[in-house]
Amino acid sequence: MIDMAHYAFLDSNNVVTGVIVGKNEGEDGIDWEQWYGDFRGQVCKRTSYNNNIRKNYAGIGYTYREDIDAFVPPQPYASWTLDSNVKWQPPVAMPTDGKMYSWSEETQAWVEVNGN
Repeated sequence: MIDMAHYAFLDSNNVVTGVIVGKNEGEDGIDWEQWYGDFRGQVCKRTSYNNNIRKNYAGIGYTYREDIDAFVPPQPYASWTLDSNVKWQPPVAMPTDGKMYSWSEETQAWVEVNGN
């Protein structure tokens, strides 16, 4: 199976507006980030499904943070903070008792979801 490269296009606020499958970096002796960016008239950054390039696979609405060279997903809640792995973490860990929970921003706590 041939490994395909993926590229994300950014708007002027570094928010991802689209992701494409393209050629691998250096293939045909071309800098494909630059080429695709020039072609679309947008900044283009490579992304990766296995997260070995820029921490997270870029999705529409993600933000590229140049200071950490990573794609950051939208913040799910105002109280959540970004960890060193570029993942959003709640202020309180979710219980691990096998039940389903959802986060309540109002109470800053996990609330058990009734499965009925």
